[in-house]
Amino acid sequence: MKPVIVVHGGAGRIFKEQEKACRSGVVRAVLRGYGILKRGGTALDAVEEAVRSMEDDPHFNAGCGSVLNEKGEVEMDAIIMDGKNLASGAVSAVKCVANPIKIARLVMEKTKHVLLTDQGAHLFAQAMGVPEIPEEKLITERSQERWKKNLEPDSNPEEFQKDLGTVGAVALDSEGNVACATSTGGLSNKLIGRVGDTACIGSGGYADNYSGAASTTGHGESIMKVVLARLILYHMEQGH
Repeated sequence: MKPVIVVHGGAGRIFKEQEKACRSGVVRAVLRGYGILKRGGTALDAVEEAVRSMEDDPHFNAGCGSVLNEKGEVEMDAIIMDGKNLASGAVSAVKCVANPIKIARLVMEKTKHVLLTDQGAHLFAQAMGVPEIPEEKLITERSQERWKKNLEPDSNPEEFQKDLGTVGAVALDSEGNVACATSTGGLSNKLIGRVGDTACIGSGGYADNYSGAASTTGHGESIMKVVLARLILYHMEQGH
C-alpha cells in the first residue's frame, strides 16, 4: 500500500510576515514524517515525528511556540492514537518539556492509562527519563506580547485567538495502518488548568483502521461538544 501523510499547522490566520516560516515548518514536518513511511516505518512513528518537528518550531502554537495562560505560563496538551488497535495516549496541562507528543506516546506504551495530567504527567515524564527544560525556553517573544496585550483592559482576547493553531498529523503506512497525533499550547490567556479538545480522545484526534484518522484544530470547547474527530470518521463510515 502506498504510504500517505497529511500535516496541519493549525486553523488560525497566518500573518504575512509569518507565512514563509509557517509554510517551511509544515513542509519540514511532512517530509520528516514521510521519510519514516518511505523507509517502511509505521504510521505511528511518522505522525509523532511530524508533530515533534512542529513542537520544536516557534512559529506554531505547540511546544516552544505555545501561548501563555492567564498567569503567563505554558501549559500544553497532546494526543497520539494507533488505528491498528485503538491504543491511545494523551497528556494535558504539561509544563517544562520540549515535546508533549513524546510523553503522550509513552503514556500509551508504558501505562495502562490513556490520559495523564499536570503534576502526574510531570512525575511520569521524569520517571521515563524525559529531560525537563526551563519554562523560558518555551516562551517566545510573540507569545509574551500577545499575553500582555490580552491583559490590557480594552483588549479583545477573541481577536488574538484567530492567529493560533494547534498542530497535527495523520498517516497511512505501507501495512495499511493509520495513526493520528495532535499537540497544542491551547488558548491565549486561558484559565490555569484549562484543557481543550486536543487531549480528549475522539475530540482532538481519533484513528481506526476501519474508518480512517483525523486530527482537529480550532476552538477546543466547540470541538469537544460534538466529539469532532470521531464524528468525522462516523460520517466517513456512513459514506457521506
